[in-house]
Amino acid sequence: MRETGRLQDLEEAVALAEALRPALHRLYRQLRREVEDPGISPLHALLLVAILRQPGIGVAELARLEKLRGPTISGHIKAMEREGLVTRAPPDPKDRRRSSLIVTDKGRALIKDMKQRRTDWLAFELAKLSPEARAAIRAAVGPLGDIGQ
Repeated sequence: MRETGRLQDLEEAVALAEALRPALHRLYRQLRREVEDPGISPLHALLLVAILRQPGIGVAELARLEKLRGPTISGHIKAMEREGLVTRAPPDPKDRRRSSLIVTDKGRALIKDMKQRRTDWLAFELAKLSPEARAAIRAAVGPLGDIGQ
């Protein structure tokens, strides 16, 4: 009997995933489209956020974290340095090949502004919904946050 329950749970989860995935994808695309910053690429924004979360991360570690090749990341980091978004700390005395990456004040301000614009856009869209719809979304935030943890 329990086997039947598990199968029904799985079937229900598959149906929910099929309904949820396109909705989340559209929301994500719209959120990015509404607040794209012409001064920074989506990849550079992603890399800045990763460096902000792990100050002092090295280029090789960042490449592994973002599942990109080292030379690819290295080129992007050099461009971000030229733009004044990141800087390198002095080399580690134990490993002179490794230099830590740090987001500059300009990079921090850019990410803060981007996050604020995205929050503002999303708040405006949520305000258009009924109180019941907002309550349903509020109730879903916790479980959605648990996915992928």
